[in-house]
Amino acid sequence: MDDPREVKMNKKNLSSTAEKTGDAAGRNSGNRVDGLRPDAPELAAPGPYAIGVRTLQLLHQDQVDILNVVPGKPLPCYDRPLTVEIWYPSNSEKRGGVYENVYIRDGRTQVSLYGQAVRDADPVETDRPLPLIIISHGYPGNRFLLSHLGEKLASHGYVAIAVDHTDSNYHDKAAFGSTLVNRPLDQKFVLDEMERLCIDPESFLHGLIDTSKTGLIGYSMGGYGAIITAGGGVTEAGCALEGGAPEGTLEPHLAGSSTHEALLDSRFKAIVSIAPWGLPRGMFDKKGLAGIRVPIFFIAGSVDEVVGYEDGPRKFFEDAVNVDRYLLTFENAGHNAAAPIPAPEESFVPVDHLDFVPFAHYADAVWDSLRMNNITQHFVAAYFGLHLKGDEKLQEYLDLTPV
Repeated sequence: MDDPREVKMNKKNLSSTAEKTGDAAGRNSGNRVDGLRPDAPELAAPGPYAIGVRTLQLLHQDQVDILNVVPGKPLPCYDRPLTVEIWYPSNSEKRGGVYENVYIRDGRTQVSLYGQAVRDADPVETDRPLPLIIISHGYPGNRFLLSHLGEKLASHGYVAIAVDHTDSNYHDKAAFGSTLVNRPLDQKFVLDEMERLCIDPESFLHGLIDTSKTGLIGYSMGGYGAIITAGGGVTEAGCALEGGAPEGTLEPHLAGSSTHEALLDSRFKAIVSIAPWGLPRGMFDKKGLAGIRVPIFFIAGSVDEVVGYEDGPRKFFEDAVNVDRYLLTFENAGHNAAAPIPAPEESFVPVDHLDFVPFAHYADAVWDSLRMNNITQHFVAAYFGLHLKGDEKLQEYLDLTPV
């Protein structure tokens, strides 16, 4: 489409009063994931529903075992485990709960996070199944890194599911090739599993989800996977990337291949890709990105030190020419723009096995993390409300003056 929309966030946007400080992320008092600043934009406010949350263990059978590939030998396979967190609307009168034993960036320290979700609450009774949102973290990360979005979306009438991507979590980080190959496969598999559970009369999700209206949020390597899921296949150079996927295991995602075409799924109706990885490394090109066929909303920091900006997210935005797309830029923000929860208090402490303080994995040098979370929640609510719920009134929140 020839009507891309772009907006850059700075202190003047949305009547923001956020100030630049040396410790912009601030102390995340109480390790909360449900913060709301007084100057938060309208749609960042919680929705009408109470929130339930449950943890499930999934098993993706007969997948290539990337960590144990041996050159010249048949590709080994294994059953790939995935832990997922599911937030959903609830009729519970209770509010608030704790996420226990959550790993932070050092991969060793476990902490408690606090939010509005009630563990194992009964789901809301509804005659109309709810849209599904899949949330996919970075490398490394975990299913709680974007939990502020999981809770907020559930309060607005979505079922949101965040994935612990095996070999890509803080506590099990392994060869990068596993992330390259498995990220889009995990995203599709989780959708298939939700379809299976929503028709299973024994599942708490029975009748709750309309998988034909599915959205996807990916951050960093999750954003990379979202590009592939949206239709943007990888290049031959990407398949041969040094330190990447071994023995041709990335070739099924090659642009124009029958295997990549088979991965694409019409149930995905809208995608948010935050700081997607890959373009500066030659993983994608203009021709492949023209294959993106799902409406896509890019979010990025203008000084992203990991994936770039002009040659990264902005280039993704410019080259996805065949779909309706948006670009939201946080001016002077780095790679931690928008997605991560505010840094847990325990992450402020240096650790011997990292050459940086874990805090730096969550925080931005300029922007307040909660401010970025709230702005992101606002736009994501408008975007999915338009594309997954068909609420045309929300278009006005997206029709901002391009810059």
